[in-house]
Amino acid sequence: MSATPAPQPAHQPAPEVVSLGCRLNIAESETIRGLLGQMPPEGHDVVVVNSCAVTNQAVKQTRVAIRRARRDRPTAQIVVTGCAAQIDPAGFAAMPEVDRVIGNGEKLSPDAWAGTAPMVVGDIMGLRETGAHLTAAFSTHARAFVEVQNGCDHRCTFCAIPFGRGPSRSVPAGAVVARIAGLVAAGHREVVLTGVDLTSYGHDLPGAPTLGMLVDRILRLVPDLARLRLSSLDSVEIDDHLFDLVTGDDRVMPHLHLSLQAGSDMILKRMKRRHSRAQAVALVERLKAARPDIAIGADLIAGFPTEDAGMFADSLALIADCQIVHAHIFPYSPRAGTPAARMPQVAPDVRRERAAILRDAAATARSAWLRALVGTVQDVVVEAPGTHGHAGNFAEVRFPHGPATGTLTRVRITAATDTHLQGLPA
Repeated sequence: MSATPAPQPAHQPAPEVVSLGCRLNIAESETIRGLLGQMPPEGHDVVVVNSCAVTNQAVKQTRVAIRRARRDRPTAQIVVTGCAAQIDPAGFAAMPEVDRVIGNGEKLSPDAWAGTAPMVVGDIMGLRETGAHLTAAFSTHARAFVEVQNGCDHRCTFCAIPFGRGPSRSVPAGAVVARIAGLVAAGHREVVLTGVDLTSYGHDLPGAPTLGMLVDRILRLVPDLARLRLSSLDSVEIDDHLFDLVTGDDRVMPHLHLSLQAGSDMILKRMKRRHSRAQAVALVERLKAARPDIAIGADLIAGFPTEDAGMFADSLALIADCQIVHAHIFPYSPRAGTPAARMPQVAPDVRRERAAILRDAAATARSAWLRALVGTVQDVVVEAPGTHGHAGNFAEVRFPHGPATGTLTRVRITAATDTHLQGLPA
């Protein structure tokens, strides 16, 4: 009589992390993925939604992602974290699809993921330090995103993010360098420095180092790093040291994304921004003079409270004046508890119309820029599935048969569409 086979353990699906919003969330999602991978197999049936709260639409998209996760994984534990969960934990905990809510201050802690408490959300405003990531490599991105700063000490009148991220705090330079060295050793050719308010880096550290000093140290101490890219910067805080590195070192990518928000001085003042229109234009003129191939990206908000036709025209003209080719356009979204939500509002249909006009102008500028790159040779980091990637100026480049994902390859640009370049390996 044959022995009865031992029962086989049921297959456990892999943990899933859904990341919404900024590059910092992408970096943190990778850390969460690593933490979940360290859990016992019975804990792997989990979907994490790493939420965004930059606009009301972003919060709505978070709720849509939660409901979709429940439909797709009916037996999984659904955990919500990120800025939207930090700002409104009770609201997300009340959703029938949600099993747990974990705050931004806790989401990189192994203890939070090993526990079972339905809500783990602390006082984000009490945080005074942030740590380097725990994972050693990025499993899903050719470019590696490294958090060097978190939180924000400014209070732009439209923004709820400081209440989701807490005060500004920086990762010590030694930990950043060690992290990047490990990523390079693992095969990453490009690293992106991320933060909520990246240019405020270092003021809370001993000696008050600057972002320029950090970039300088990375370039010196990680000589095998091929490409360093910076995420969104506050234009008023780009000092001479950082400017010289961005314009004078080929390993720093010729692509800056500036947090401009508007082109009207009156609107900038009401937003409580710290730069003027003239300062933004002058900075771009200096950048272009020192490094003509640099590509400028920017965030712009349409329909901010009190914006009239003339103020909007100033923002529209900023696309040409600052040669913006990577534009992130948002119709103004009133966030509860922010000063701007109490200001006289522009009608929602006018906000949407103005956002559409800005997007059309930005698309026209981008199309012309891409077509001007035909005939050039671009260095491209190949991304999955091996048929596209991004050049140093962050133009998307597509090609028929590229080398392996993560490879840095030269591509001769043969054509351009309104949204991307096409080429062949040179």
